Amino acid sequence: MAAPAQLKAVQHHLRTAQEHEKRDPVVAYYCRLYAMQTGMKLDSKTPECRKFLVKLMDQLESMKTELSDDDSITQEVVGNAHIENYALKMFLYADNEDRAGRFHKNMIKSFYTASLLLDVLSVFGELSEENIQHRKYARWKAAYIHNCLKSGETPEAGPIGMDLDQEADEDEGFSGLALSQGGSFRGGGAASSQDAGGAAAPGIGFAGGSESGPSGPPGNVRVPPGAHAPANTPADSVKPVPMPRTAVDPDLSGGQRQGDVRLSAEDFTKAQKYCKYAGSALQYEDVPTAVHNLQKALKLLTTGKE
Repeated sequence: MAAPAQLKAVQHHLRTAQEHEKRDPVVAYYCRLYAMQTGMKLDSKTPECRKFLVKLMDQLESMKTELSDDDSITQEVVGNAHIENYALKMFLYADNEDRAGRFHKNMIKSFYTASLLLDVLSVFGELSEENIQHRKYARWKAAYIHNCLKSGETPEAGPIGMDLDQEADEDEGFSGLALSQGGSFRGGGAASSQDAGGAAAPGIGFAGGSESGPSGPPGNVRVPPGAHAPANTPADSVKPVPMPRTAVDPDLSGGQRQGDVRLSAEDFTKAQKYCKYAGSALQYEDVPTAVHNLQKALKLLTTGKE
């Protein structure tokens, strides 16, 4: 559904939600939640905006019910990790294509979608400085490369001449970024997604004349931070971090063995969740949070108590 003119700022986020409706409902849900929260701040009084927002709220309630057994919806820490990981994988794919000089619609769309999903992270709280910089960089790159290819120029790889303190004007810079409508760029040495040396991302494709958009971040992309990305661009792999010797609660050493404890199905589910939270924390090298959740899982499995 198209947003009223007063809520134009969230139209791109709603389009991203629509593109991920079946592909990744969690992404679709949080994109709509961001649009609803932002829309309430922009204009919730005029009749057309109020009607639109009420309809959006109903849609969110319906999705929340359908996804009630998904931890990414019921647990904010898991949802936050899901959206952030998704956004950064798209960012890293686009950055890798940029550094290799492969400029095409897939990478532009990936940069721009990553910036939108970094917006969405604000539903969980204030953005980190790193994500603010990644968002600015991704938006600038999407607009810059799009405009270069549109005018027949060959873009320069990396943030040459970029001012991270000035974000591109969304209306001017992205007015032509309806890339899911098919078609291709011409001239200036610009490569399409088909002739860019096989650069199409696994799972991020466009079908001519369709409105499919990107199909999600490729799970097999492993891109280290590059010289052309912001200095704090996260790698898509986690360096092993040694576990502190004093990290485990000493009280657990005298706990009961598993064979002496009766664990219910609910206990196993809780332990799995703690391990999942620990895994999410390790993706961002957050050792204290990972250790805390692993301790909780270990205590539950060894004593039957939280």
